[in-house]
Amino acid sequence: MRSFTYHRAASAAEAAAAVAENPNAKFIGGGTNLLDLMKLGIEQPTHLVDVSRLPLAAIEETADGGLRIGAVVRNSDLAVDMRIRTRYPLLTQALLSGASAQIRNKASTAGNLLQRTRCYFFYDRNMPCNKRSPGSGCAALGGSNRMHAILGASQACIAVHPSDMAVAMTALDAQIETVSASGKTRVIPIGELHRLPGETPNVETSLGLGEMITAVILPPPPPGRQIYRKVRDRASYAFALVSVAVVVDVQQDSISSARVALGGVAPKPWRASGAEQVLDGAKRSDDVLNRAAEAALAGARGAGGNDFKILLARRTLQATLSAATQNV
Repeated sequence: MRSFTYHRAASAAEAAAAVAENPNAKFIGGGTNLLDLMKLGIEQPTHLVDVSRLPLAAIEETADGGLRIGAVVRNSDLAVDMRIRTRYPLLTQALLSGASAQIRNKASTAGNLLQRTRCYFFYDRNMPCNKRSPGSGCAALGGSNRMHAILGASQACIAVHPSDMAVAMTALDAQIETVSASGKTRVIPIGELHRLPGETPNVETSLGLGEMITAVILPPPPPGRQIYRKVRDRASYAFALVSVAVVVDVQQDSISSARVALGGVAPKPWRASGAEQVLDGAKRSDDVLNRAAEAALAGARGAGGNDFKILLARRTLQATLSAATQNV
């Protein structure tokens, strides 16, 4: 690991200003992703701004019945919070399916959102990777790409976003609260936080230089049954091949509202709006659920080794929707 300087911020605005003043500076919270990348020489910050002790570790009620989750709330604390468990069970299921208990005890809410891809070529400095080294190429296109994207990818990058938590938050229409170096705050819909790769896969979010996530705001819990289902190579500890987050409300055998998000299939948490359009207002039937799954994967394209994900995602979504709409 290369040498770096360290600063413990006294406020979120101070932290944002410190990072904005130094393009080679990084925020550090739990450090579960950044430190690994620094050890491998993929991230080489010259200055670390520690935000882990800022007063951003609370989960608070909002006036409209939602929750405001501080940026440094630990994944383990968030998963077991009784308000999350009872009102947003989808989020608890997603959090407990991610990483190990030890990592969840350190990983923060903001850090989870901003964690970088686990593409093996991104981690191998001997291989070309446009995300790590712009213009060098994408080794995954012609290499082993079993874990890679089938939606939203480009010829420059087919890496996927690794977060489980972010997929659940996407289905819940979360909003991201930030502060900039000037002290200005803004709220970003979670669907606009992460960028698709296009020709610049190294630019992963819509955050400005030094802009810091301070909280995630969950709107009041949506009606209906919530389910998060993750398919992975082993049960104990693995990133998703495919994950599905659904919130479906069924009234008198008709689907009054539906929210669907997919993980492990795209460079960002993927909102399946085509599936939602099929489901909204439809009478519950196997045919409707199958058509919704077809719509969710309508634009999917494999790169060879990951072709199986298209069928896997379709069937996982069908099964999850079936479970979410039964006996209600």
